[in-house]
Amino acid sequence: MPWKDNYTTSDEIGMRDGTIAWPDGQQMALGLTVNLNPAAKGTGIGAKDLAYPTWHFGLTQGLDAFLALFAETGVRATFATPAVVAEAYPDVIERILTAGHEIAAQGLLGEDPATLAPGQEAEHMARATEVLTRATGAAPKGWYALSRPDDRAATGCATDDTVALLRAQGYAYFGNGLADDAPYYWVSDAQKAGALLALPYYYHFDDTFFLMFPREGTGLERPQALLNNWRAEFRAQYRRGRYFNLCVSPARSGWGHRFDNLATALREAMAHPGVWAATGAEIAAHWQARYPASGTLKLAPSIWQDYADSLT
Repeated sequence: MPWKDNYTTSDEIGMRDGTIAWPDGQQMALGLTVNLNPAAKGTGIGAKDLAYPTWHFGLTQGLDAFLALFAETGVRATFATPAVVAEAYPDVIERILTAGHEIAAQGLLGEDPATLAPGQEAEHMARATEVLTRATGAAPKGWYALSRPDDRAATGCATDDTVALLRAQGYAYFGNGLADDAPYYWVSDAQKAGALLALPYYYHFDDTFFLMFPREGTGLERPQALLNNWRAEFRAQYRRGRYFNLCVSPARSGWGHRFDNLATALREAMAHPGVWAATGAEIAAHWQARYPASGTLKLAPSIWQDYADSLT
C-alpha cells in the first residue's frame, strides 16, 4: 500500500528488517555527514556568516580534529559543501579529498530554493555543479539540503521539483531524506516512475539543534542529549541491521567537550563488528546495485483523498 505517496516523499512502505544486505555481510551502514554550510538563514551564505569566529575555528582546529578522528576510527565521511565554500577555500577541499572523504553539493550558497525566483533553482543548481566539479575534479554525486538554525520544521529545503532537477543533472542521490530509516527512492513523478535515491536524515542526530545556542531547551546547549540520541539510535539500527546517519559541523562539534562526545560516539560505534562506515556515494552505489528502482519500486494508485475542508 503506497502510504507514503502525498504524505512524505516515497511510494510505499520501506525495506523490512532482514531484507537489507550490506557489502561483505556487514551488519549495518553508518553514514557521517559533515555540514560545511555556515548560513543562518534560507537566503544562503552572506558576508556575516563567513565572519563568525566559530566558522574560522571550524575550518582550522575543528577540521583538524575531525580528520584525525575519522582516520583513527576508519570512518569515511561526506562533506556537504555549498559551491561558494569550495571556491573560497580550495585548501580545505584538497585536505578533505586527500584524506579519502567525499565532497557533495549543498547548493550554490547553501540557499533554500523557496527564496529564489521561479526558474532560478535550475540555474543555481547548474552553477553549483560546475563550481564543485572544477574544485574537486569530478562531478558531485550527492546533493544535500540540510536543515538550518532558522528551519523550524527541520526538514531542509527540497521539493519534488528539486529532485526532478537533480535527476536531470545526473545526481546519484539526495542526502537528507525524511521518509525512512533506510535508503529509499524519492518519487517525484509517479506517472513516469521518476525517482531518485534518498539517504535518511533526522534532525535528532544533527548537532545544529543541540549545540551553539539552540532555539529550544535548557541552557545554551544540550550536548549530553545529543550524545544520548546518537548512542540509542546506533544501538537500535545496529540490532536491526539498517542504517544510521549523524550530521555534524566542525564549527559546532569541533569544540572541547562537544568533540569528545563525537569521538565517544564514533569510537563506540566502530568497536562493534560489521559496521560499514562509508561515504554517501558508496552507500548509494551499493543500494542502487542491489535494490535498483526498476525492481524495487512498485508504484500503485494513491489512496490519498482531498476534501473540501482539508488542510492540503
